[in-house]
Amino acid sequence: MSMDKIVSTLEKLERLHRSLLDVCVKKTEVIKESDIEGLNNMLKSEQTHIAAIERLEQQRQVEVTDYLRAKGFAPTEAPTVAQLIEAAPTDQKEALQQMRTRLIAVIDELKKRNDLNQKMIFQSLQFVNITLDLVQPRPEQMNYSSDIGGQAPQQQKKSYFDSQA
Repeated sequence: MSMDKIVSTLEKLERLHRSLLDVCVKKTEVIKESDIEGLNNMLKSEQTHIAAIERLEQQRQVEVTDYLRAKGFAPTEAPTVAQLIEAAPTDQKEALQQMRTRLIAVIDELKKRNDLNQKMIFQSLQFVNITLDLVQPRPEQMNYSSDIGGQAPQQQKKSYFDSQA
């Protein structure tokens, strides 16, 4: 297994992660605008990116495993780029380290953006629930009744909207 093929796969992984980061940034804007259709499109795009990243990651692991075996190293179940750097020739170690650093930076930025998006969606859901609570009040009696017949007394639901209108 050649190092060039592994480097090519790592570059593709970095490009895909950057592209996914762009989708996440756009998703933040869609969330701010409360565009549900746009959010669905962003989620589909994210799923496509993630599937491609998973395929490339599996390919990278196979390539690194083959390379390590060819160099006489005993690879782990999921070989890392750090293990590859240790086994790489001296002239390629610096380039691999820089590539690893860039990939880690993109992944960290993705994590931060996803955390932000998750918090924004959670706050939107809280707002929706509060609004629903205000419009549709809860029944006042939440205790068990003392009715011996086994049936709870029917409570009349109150609503601020006239459903027959």
